[in-house]
Amino acid sequence: MERYVLASLRRLRCAPTVLAAALACLSGAKAWGSSATTVHPAEWPRATWPFAADAALEQRVSALMAKMTVEEKIGQLIQADILSVTPDDVRKYRLGSILAGGNSKPDARPLADPAQWKASADAFYRAAMDTSGGHVAIPLLYGVDAVHGHNGAVGATLFPQNSALGATRDPELIHDIGQATAEEVRATGLNWTFAPSVTVPQDVRWGRSYEGYSQDPQIVAQFSRAMVEGLQGKVGTPQFLDASHAVATAKHFLADGGTHNGKDQGDAQISEATLIKVHAAGYPPAIDAGVQTVMASFSSWNGQKMHGNKALLTDVLKGRMDFQGFVVGDWNAHGQVPGCSNEDCAVAFNAGMDMLMAPDSWRGLYEHTLAEVKSGAIPMARVDDAVARILRVKFRAGLFEAGLPSAQPLAAKSAEVVGSPAHRALARRAVRESLVLLKNNDGVLPIDPRRHLLLAGDAVDSVSRQSGGWTLNWQGTGLKNEDFPGAQTIAAGFTEQVKAAGGSVEIAADGRYTHKPDVAVVVFGEDPYAEFQGDIPNLLYRPGDDHDLELIRHLHGEGIPVVAVFLSGRPLWVNREINAADAFVAAWLPGSEGGGVADVLLRGRDGSIAHDFRGKLAFAWPSTAVVGQGAPQFPLGFGRSYADHANLKPLPEVSGITGEQIPVGNYLDRGKAVHGYALTLFGRDGVAAPGDVSRANSGDGSLRMGAIDFKAQEDARRFSWDGDGAHLAIRASTPMDLDRQTNGDVMLVTTVRVDALASHAAWIGMGCGQGCLGRVALGEELAGLTTGQWVRLGVPLKCFRAAGADMHHIDQPFVLGASKGDQLALYRVALGTDVDRVVDCAK
Repeated sequence: MERYVLASLRRLRCAPTVLAAALACLSGAKAWGSSATTVHPAEWPRATWPFAADAALEQRVSALMAKMTVEEKIGQLIQADILSVTPDDVRKYRLGSILAGGNSKPDARPLADPAQWKASADAFYRAAMDTSGGHVAIPLLYGVDAVHGHNGAVGATLFPQNSALGATRDPELIHDIGQATAEEVRATGLNWTFAPSVTVPQDVRWGRSYEGYSQDPQIVAQFSRAMVEGLQGKVGTPQFLDASHAVATAKHFLADGGTHNGKDQGDAQISEATLIKVHAAGYPPAIDAGVQTVMASFSSWNGQKMHGNKALLTDVLKGRMDFQGFVVGDWNAHGQVPGCSNEDCAVAFNAGMDMLMAPDSWRGLYEHTLAEVKSGAIPMARVDDAVARILRVKFRAGLFEAGLPSAQPLAAKSAEVVGSPAHRALARRAVRESLVLLKNNDGVLPIDPRRHLLLAGDAVDSVSRQSGGWTLNWQGTGLKNEDFPGAQTIAAGFTEQVKAAGGSVEIAADGRYTHKPDVAVVVFGEDPYAEFQGDIPNLLYRPGDDHDLELIRHLHGEGIPVVAVFLSGRPLWVNREINAADAFVAAWLPGSEGGGVADVLLRGRDGSIAHDFRGKLAFAWPSTAVVGQGAPQFPLGFGRSYADHANLKPLPEVSGITGEQIPVGNYLDRGKAVHGYALTLFGRDGVAAPGDVSRANSGDGSLRMGAIDFKAQEDARRFSWDGDGAHLAIRASTPMDLDRQTNGDVMLVTTVRVDALASHAAWIGMGCGQGCLGRVALGEELAGLTTGQWVRLGVPLKCFRAAGADMHHIDQPFVLGASKGDQLALYRVALGTDVDRVVDCAK
């Protein structure tokens, strides 16, 4: 038996890490897959694929497939990221699709404008259509996460994030936003967006909550159809998938918003009835509207990964729901299926996946998949079914006739389309409709624009803060206002209208004014984040950091009416801030058109109410920071208008959270270990010495630490090695599971300065318990830095895993070693994606 198992594993390219994984891989390789999860398809809602049988289309598909080799068919099933694939690769492997992930831009640029996107699209298109080697010409699908506008292109219109749009209750607006987004996508030469997200978030601790329109499945269902028809056009009309529309994607199938404790890529431990009633609500309307692709979720349902769940992918989605487009994977998500790796997953194809997203693992996946098809581990009938589905989408989208991306109608006039006045006006309207008024005591709102206003708070003048994640890069961080040509901050929107009315404005993030204002508007909220980096343990807003609350209280204490504008992707426990302010507005993440906030909060020049509050909560607002504890503070559907004159009584200020709150992704800040972590010096003798002071030495003197100035007095630390073998470490009070963060672009980012380098022996590591350490060589990278210059140096987390770190059990998230004569200074250590330089651990 053992010999049979091992032989089969070799044939299937399974990873025999544990017996359970091996058996999962073997079972998944059965013809057309299998499933350990029992479902009852007859109980699921039906959908109707809106396309009649099309003999001409089927003839085109059959004729093309008859010309394709097995190798060309396998290429159609694999999607690669533009940072890991070249046009020559596409020409050689005949890949069916490429994508630009959140941090991926043409030619590895940090940012890209429409012209650069078009040049990229052209280069890949020419490669796919090159028949010089006897290949058939099949145009590429070029996908991008245009999830709140074409948010990866410089100058594009940024619409409010989905959690804001849910508050509008306006499907027609959602349709128009979809259409505008599609136009800007096509104007840059791309043709596929991974939107809409039809998730139904049930626990807003989830870092992707803002990608969902509402916790209410009925709202999600309404918006699902509206957004699909906006992006693709209406089935049966000449506009459907014409040159002004893009292929849409309903995601993430299924129940990504229902995972236990709101954990991204986690497990939805729920009944089939809840799966149907809540989490499947957005899919039948999307299918009825002709959505061409569905993206499978990273997450699991009752322990089974979606990318390997045949019962849901094939029996329910393709069977009961009659979905006849194709199912695409998420970023290396197939690698999480038991028995699979990023480069090998027959199980996923056999379960019903049609195209796997293998951004940086595509080459290995191609080779393994080809071998498994030839061996019969993946039936040829399954391959042909998947390829036919993909080709039908390409034919329906007119890609075979469209020609060079940059020569297509909208791309030829991209300067008029991307960020057009009409699109920005639409986004500004969306901002106005999405604002939710929670408090307006004594009618402090609307504000007379002829008065003197103070605009305060650290988010008042930042396009990045008001836009959130998935904005120009994956996490939406490290950006300046100059990176958003044509956009308007909230401060700029107020200033424009107030000055036009004859009033005056002071802008001071810290609230320090020169002339006492008549009203203060304080704009504050969450920092940008995306996916699992936004997961939080409870609903506390900025635990341990009360500077926003103190600013509001200070201004109010000086007799100044305070209007608080809260920017967030989700409702959080902010009872203290609500109590401290005279008015409180949930502005969500409004995007690039900050003037929409001023439109509603200010009176017209004639003293009238120009725009009233229309937004209604699409997520219940919590009364405590404990999920599910007590009745909501403000229920689903709550939202005041200017006609509501009732004052809000003081809210309870007991959060319900006890014990210390330890961050997961921030370890050293301003030279000091953050709360919940400890900085320790280890001499070459291995003896530990605490580093929680300004100056310290290891016991044997081989490592010395001193305080230095970077941005403020003694806000950084210099480490000097007087002997080989010494190192420093940041230790966590409890081990952390960073495995999810390892699958993607997340890095350990160190803000470092080289003051002296005597050798190239420096290394960086992550500790994972006694005798467990993943080390990455750092010496050559440090040698390439300019002495005395601060740099944000990033090491991908996957490098530590490859070096042997157990990412499920990280107790030392940062370890740094060097040699005698080396001097290195540190300011900050945290997880992130915004860096100046990336360490190539493959060297």
